[in-house]
Amino acid sequence: MPNVVILGSTGSIGRAALDVIEALGGGFRIVALAARESVELLADQVRRFSPACVSVSTDAARRRLLELTGPIPGTDVLVDAAAELARLPEADIVLSAMVGAVGLEPAIAAVTAGKRLALANKEALVMAGHLVTQAAAAHGAELLPVDSEHSAVFQALHAGRHEEVDHIVLTASGGPFYRLAADRLAGVTPEQALAHPTWQMGPKVTIDSATLMNKALEIIEARWLFDLRADQIEVVVHPQSIVHSVVAFVDGSSIAQLGVPDMQTPIQYALTYPGRQRGLSAMLDLAAAASLTFERPDMDRFPALRLGFHVAATGGTSGAVLNASNEVAVAAFREGRLRFDQIVNVVQRTLDRHTVTAGPDLAAVLDADAWARKVAQECLMCQM
Repeated sequence: MPNVVILGSTGSIGRAALDVIEALGGGFRIVALAARESVELLADQVRRFSPACVSVSTDAARRRLLELTGPIPGTDVLVDAAAELARLPEADIVLSAMVGAVGLEPAIAAVTAGKRLALANKEALVMAGHLVTQAAAAHGAELLPVDSEHSAVFQALHAGRHEEVDHIVLTASGGPFYRLAADRLAGVTPEQALAHPTWQMGPKVTIDSATLMNKALEIIEARWLFDLRADQIEVVVHPQSIVHSVVAFVDGSSIAQLGVPDMQTPIQYALTYPGRQRGLSAMLDLAAAASLTFERPDMDRFPALRLGFHVAATGGTSGAVLNASNEVAVAAFREGRLRFDQIVNVVQRTLDRHTVTAGPDLAAVLDADAWARKVAQECLMCQM
């Protein structure tokens, strides 16, 4: 019975992972959970799964959790200890569903400890893909993707060898505004941006999907996960979100992974790999789907994609800068301090001011992250 740690257990991926594990009927044991501020939900999860360790982000959150649960026999409640949970000796699988830069150090901790890292926190690879992948290789850790697109690539790659891959195709739904006239993007509200047409995700990822920045992050993630060049990665818009990704081999064969748009499938595959089990996800009915359409993305209207390809090719500290400045810009948009159509402008301006450091160590990556947050705040003022 594998022991599982879930980092970000109260977010959409974390909640889905717990549902998947429960539905698998006792095949996994939850040994630790980490969350930030959603203490009421975390208290329910503690009651359901009785983990040995729990981590919250602040002392206030710890006090509130203990008020809700009372004494928890056999459960240690820690503060800001996600990396500590990721390296627990008894843990076999660490599922990182954290959002943003906070997931980097726990990801490195997990692979350095030789765990299977089921990674939904794409920012860890965007910021420091070279460090995470090198540590995984050095310590014999498994790095398995949980993003639906990257899980699809991972599955399709089993049809051939790495040297036989010509390129991969990541699909994008296009988000809620792909058909919206360019002159109307300035008026998009946070409430509108949070209404994704096909996927149920957390607020940050949903807004990134609306700007197509999420796909830019996935381009960079794919470059590191699958050891590809930027020019071996393609993006197409596929509004139905049925074909999750395609691997094109040198002989002209293209292998795709299809399924209903449901994150439970890639979560379960990362947990049960190399096996498969019947789970919660519905079977795909192709006749009901009726029509699958694809088109090349408009990178003039959605320039985030262009930034993603640029950073994937550039490497170094550019990924940390892109991610940090995007986090600042998205937060400002949600707070009403920035227009929707200005989010990517802030990222571009921040990148333009950055001098890339090649092959950075962790300290240099974190320095670049801090620098980018400061500069992005300055760039916000230029948009007002």
